[in-house]
Amino acid sequence: MSGKDKDLHPISREGVDVDGTYTNEWGREEYLKRGEEFPFDPQMGSTEWRLAEYDFDNHHQGRTDERLVPKEKGPDKQVNAESPLRHDVEVD
Repeated sequence: MSGKDKDLHPISREGVDVDGTYTNEWGREEYLKRGEEFPFDPQMGSTEWRLAEYDFDNHHQGRTDERLVPKEKGPDKQVNAESPLRHDVEVD
């Protein structure tokens, strides 16, 4: 299998696997629970959905911690390389 198969997002009428807020390709947000089906867009019909925010009740402001929101790409290695917490040790 190629890596492209991992990039496929669920479409309308497929089952929801994770509770959270989902956004379709037209920008519409919808809160869905596990076991429900992804809805059709009222104007565009069948559409692709992406998980925008996990459902967590543990944050005092009612928003998911930024560290828990799925990222489009992996971590930025350049930021990690320039981190003030990084210690480069020279070995003789």
